[in-house]
Amino acid sequence: MSAITLANVSKEYTGGVRALNDVSLTVEPGTFLAVMGPSGSGKSTLMHCAAGLDSPTSGSIRIDGQEIGGLNETRRTELRRERIGFVFQAYNLIPSLSIQDNITLPLRLAGRTPDRDWLRTLVDRVGLADRLTHRPGELSGGQQQRAAVVRALVAKPAVVFADEPTGALDLRSAHEVLDLLRDLVHELRQTVVMVTHDPAAAARAHRVLVMADGRVVDTVHEPSAPQLAGRLVALGEV
Repeated sequence: MSAITLANVSKEYTGGVRALNDVSLTVEPGTFLAVMGPSGSGKSTLMHCAAGLDSPTSGSIRIDGQEIGGLNETRRTELRRERIGFVFQAYNLIPSLSIQDNITLPLRLAGRTPDRDWLRTLVDRVGLADRLTHRPGELSGGQQQRAAVVRALVAKPAVVFADEPTGALDLRSAHEVLDLLRDLVHELRQTVVMVTHDPAAAARAHRVLVMADGRVVDTVHEPSAPQLAGRLVALGEV
């Protein structure tokens, strides 16, 4: 079963602006997919629709085998909470809570008890085992983003969507977070879909979708940063 399947998905906004134009793609479990393209290419809209944060105008979207088009907002919220993890540019950690409480908050809000063994595996893997009682302000930006990655994974989602996850980090911390995401794919068979404008970040993925004008115009397997930068130049981004 595919982690994500989009079939002929289009998204049109008021005024006739078409952000997505007949996009189809399949993301297999245990893979790292990056989506990039010029500003206004539709990459963020693609993520929002694929993650159930927005509804397409037409087409079909399945997450972990579940068609999300016919779900009401309550069931869609439950699906996002149970089967999808999110990592954003902003860490979105609550300053007054400990790192452990921040990590487990989504589960507790859903009335679920964290799997302690899984939680320990994750925090050990990201190097935060000795930081769980600290508050976010006591951690570096890279450590806070790693905590956000654990929070996204603690519910054992079918897929993690990462939206510019290194945009607020220095170069070293960005490399650490990207290494972590790729390692989670390899070691834990996690599925990651990352939206980014950065060719160096996208080059960490197994496959890159290049978008322009609401369409996927290229697919690059095992990409290099220069190769992707050249593709953006050709599209007029840089």
